[in-house]
This record gives sequence, C-alpha cells and structure tokens, in this order.
Amino acid sequence: MNHLTDWYSAADAPELAEFGPVTGLGVTGRGAPGASAHLAAITALYAVAGPLTSLAGGLPMPVLEGRWWVEDTTRHPLDVPRDEWHWHLFLRLPAGLDPALAEQAREAARPTPGVGAVQLVTFTDGRCVQMTHHGPFAEEPKSLTLMEEFMHAHGLVPAGLHHELYLTGVQEADSADVRTILRQPVRPA
Repeated sequence: MNHLTDWYSAADAPELAEFGPVTGLGVTGRGAPGASAHLAAITALYAVAGPLTSLAGGLPMPVLEGRWWVEDTTRHPLDVPRDEWHWHLFLRLPAGLDPALAEQAREAARPTPGVGAVQLVTFTDGRCVQMTHHGPFAEEPKSLTLMEEFMHAHGLVPAGLHHELYLTGVQEADSADVRTILRQPVRPA
C-alpha cells in the first residue's frame, strides 16, 4: 500500500493505495474540461497559490488536481455530456500550513476574477484503486477500464469522487507525454 509520502506516485497498472486527509486550495464548478468556467477556475486557483507560495517562504507550486462527478445516475459517467460534469479543482498544500496565509493570499490575488470562490479545503480519499495514465486525456477511458476490471476482480466498487492528478499539467491535453494519476476511492462490494 502507498502512504501519504507517495501522493504524487502511482504504478502504470492498477494498484491499491490508501490516503489520509489532505488540505489545499480548492474551487468547485461545473462544465467541460477546458471550457471557459473550468479555465477561469484554474486561473483563480493559481492566482491565489502564487502569493501563498511566497507568503509560506517559497513553497514550490503545487500540482493541479481535479475531482470529478456527474449527477446523472442513469448513464455511465463518460456517457454524460462534458458540459454537465462537476468538478473540484485542488492544489495540495503542506500539512501544518497556517490557514491565515490562505486568506492573505486570496486578498493579495484580488481583483483576479473568481478568487473569492477559492477556499481552503480538506478531504480524504481513503482506500483507492489508482494508476498512472500515459497519453492524452481522450485516451483515459482505456486506463479507467483497466481500473474497473481491477476493482471487479478484487470485489471493490467506487466509493467517492474520481480523482486526477495532472503531473504534466493540463495545457498539453493531446500530447503523448501527458502523465495523469487516476485515483478512485473504493469500498468492498
């Protein structure tokens, strides 16, 4: 099993991992990846993260993450139109960071649109099936199928939001060099 120290690491094939609570900057929205609302939220998130990394003594810029879901329970999530997808975008911060610094950073980022929606959030993925997807986002269904097969073989079912960590960023969505950790919280079936 992986532990918190391995947050940014996953095998190239499905594996089990477990993660405790993490805290960071988050913003919630709805719409297709890469659409205007999604891009505006990313801009606002990084507008707050920039001053925060400085206020906290020069922290490295965190990796963008997204937790995704749909509210249509009649279709497989990938069959739901992308403009109906919901998301929480997230930038993980070090444990023990003074929460007051996040508020100071948000104020420093004004008047960037959307910074008021950026909040300090904590969540726990818990037990997960995860793997590193190599290649364009459009090819993620291949990796997701492998993860679903792994879950089925191990008597597991999804138990939380689909989680992605964009190790190479979201700007190169169509590149073969893209690396994304795909993580799905699970529970026994």
